[in-house]
This record gives sequence, C-alpha cells and structure tokens, in this order.
Amino acid sequence: MLFRPNTRKTVGAISLLALALATSFALPAYAHVKWFAPYIVGAAPQPVGVTLRDEWFWLGIILTLGFFIVFGLAERRAIGIRMLDLLDRATNFLWIRIDDYIRAIIGVFFISIFSVGGIYLTPDLKTPAEWVSWVQLLIAWGVFWRATMPLSALGIVFLWLLALRDYDLFHLLDYLALGLGVAAYLLLAASNNPKWSVHRLEALRWGLAIALMWSSLEKFAYPEWFYPLVIEKPFLTFGLPRDAFIPMAGVAEFTMGFGLLWTPLIRRLSAIALFVIFTAAIWPFGRIDLIGHGLIMAVILAVAADHSRESHFLAAFKNMPRNIPVGLSVALVTFVTGYWGLHAVFYGAEGYVGPPRTDQATHSHNLEQPHGPEAEGGIGAPPTK
Repeated sequence: MLFRPNTRKTVGAISLLALALATSFALPAYAHVKWFAPYIVGAAPQPVGVTLRDEWFWLGIILTLGFFIVFGLAERRAIGIRMLDLLDRATNFLWIRIDDYIRAIIGVFFISIFSVGGIYLTPDLKTPAEWVSWVQLLIAWGVFWRATMPLSALGIVFLWLLALRDYDLFHLLDYLALGLGVAAYLLLAASNNPKWSVHRLEALRWGLAIALMWSSLEKFAYPEWFYPLVIEKPFLTFGLPRDAFIPMAGVAEFTMGFGLLWTPLIRRLSAIALFVIFTAAIWPFGRIDLIGHGLIMAVILAVAADHSRESHFLAAFKNMPRNIPVGLSVALVTFVTGYWGLHAVFYGAEGYVGPPRTDQATHSHNLEQPHGPEAEGGIGAPPTK
C-alpha cells in the first residue's frame, strides 16, 4: 500500500484544509491573463486610489489578516506543532528526495517548452527563432549533473535577456523573479559549500513569492484585462460580481505569495492553498496553463513539503503574530510603489498605447471594440448580436 491508514487520514485532512483556505478567499481558479486575453503593457494602469476605495479589496485584506494571525498564534502552541508534524508526515515521501524532485521538474518544464516551440520562457513570450528551443533542451539536460547545473542556471538568465530583444523590460519583469529563483537554486545546489547550499530552497521560495506578488498587481492595475475571461468563462467567479471577484483574486494571490515568506506553518498552508487554486485552473484553461504554470506548481509543492522550522530573514520579527499586519503593509507599499513607479518611468504618467494594432489589444483604438481584436482561443471578441 502506498500510504498507511493514518497517513491517508492525514493527507485527507490537509487536503480539506487546503480547499477550505482557498475557498475562504472567494477565489476561483485563475490563469496568467497575458496567455489568454488581450493586453497592452504600456497602457496607463488604473490609479491606486481606485483600489484603496474598493470595499472588496479591504474585505480580502481583512480575511487574509484573520487567517494569518489565527495560524500565527496557533504556530506558537502545541496545536501548531501538531499541524507541522502532520504536514511533515504527509510530505515526507517528497522531502527525502526534494532536490531530485526539483531538478526533475525543472528539466521536465524546459523539455515541455522545447516541445511546444516558438516561445522563450512562457506562452506569451513568442519567438520565431527555432534555435531558442534547442537552448531549452540543453538547459533541461544540464540540471541532472552537478557540474552542468550552473550552465543551466546561466541558460535561464540568457533566455530572459534574449527576450529583451522582442519585449519591453516592464513586461519581462513578470518573469524575472521566478527565473532568478530557479537559477539561484541551481547554482546553490551545485555548490560544495554547505553555507551556500543550505539556502537553495529559500532562494527558490523567495523567487516564487516575489513573482506571485508582482503578477497579482495586474488585477488592480488592469482589471479590464480580465473582463474578457470573465465574460467567456463566467463560472470562474463562483457567482461573485465581476468587480468583486477581480480585486479579491488579486488580494488572495498577493497575500498568499506574501505568506510564502512568513513562518513555516503560514508559508506551508499558503502553498497548499495556492496549489489547489493553480491545479483547478488547468481544467478551464487547458494544456497551455499546465505548461506555463507547471514549474510554479511544482515549486509550490516543494514549499509545502519543506520540513524546515526556521526562517533566516527577520526570524524574530516574523515570530510575533502582531507584526503580520506591519509586514503585509510594507510588502504592499513596496510592490505597489515599484509597479506603478516603474510603469511611469518606462511609459510616462499617461502610459503609452502606441499606434493602432491588428493583433491583441486591450485598450483598443475602436470605441465599439473596447477589448481590441480577438485573442487566441476566441477570448476578447465582441459579442455577436
């Protein structure tokens, strides 16, 4: 038998807990909007003040803080230790081979995008250069030997830099943190110095967390990007009004990304909730979502399986639950300032839409077609009369 009876009960309990955490945020499955719906990166983002006046945004924040504080308090007591022990037992089969697992997943991811062809690192970063795919295959090959892992790490950074030829730097910031996190993991895992290699999983977790928090801001800056998805797939909102679902989805993605950087119990429960949500997105969005998010989902699973009971960054600060609102506030201010500030630096205060386009566009030059031409998959087309 794969699991003993007690272990099966543990896995079941944790699965139910993850589902409860995910639904408590009123967040359905979501995908990266740039892969499926029209967009223009340079368009002016919605003012931050609009989000700050949104009652749904604040409801999401309150729910999140309640969740974090409750489990932060529990973590310091016997019940929290018991929950961590249960998580350890349920994920031990993965933890004992965690490095083999992560390296295999990185390899599988790059083989997948090699097979798809015509992309740099994700589905929206397209390239006509066939040789790029062969670089991806070499990256996949290199992760299985310690001597070549640093070369694979450099290959990931190289592909990101190569994409700068065809895409704006601001667009590519969506993929910088995770790419650097994976590259840092490969470099640190290949090190023979334990003082360096001990930080390999932490580097990967930080890359994932920053990537999630950064990409979540699209839901506040460009809620209209998500309108075509909601129109095409209305079941995604679980019956919530469109303008309630989008900001709460943004809050959930940002705060659970933030949770990955907090104490062990909070980060592991955040990872489980994120894994449930990303897995649920595969059904409505299909193979592209699985390939694009496959590496993210695998890293999330690794975070959930991490048996480490310590934090190396601001450990004393994070061990006090009363500091959770402070930490979340600092993270929000930092990321919002960075996102809106860098956008203004790159595109100006009014943004830059550019000349009329014939491909994908969100801010169309045609008032009768506000979401622009039809995106791949039929999403974003004007309704038929």
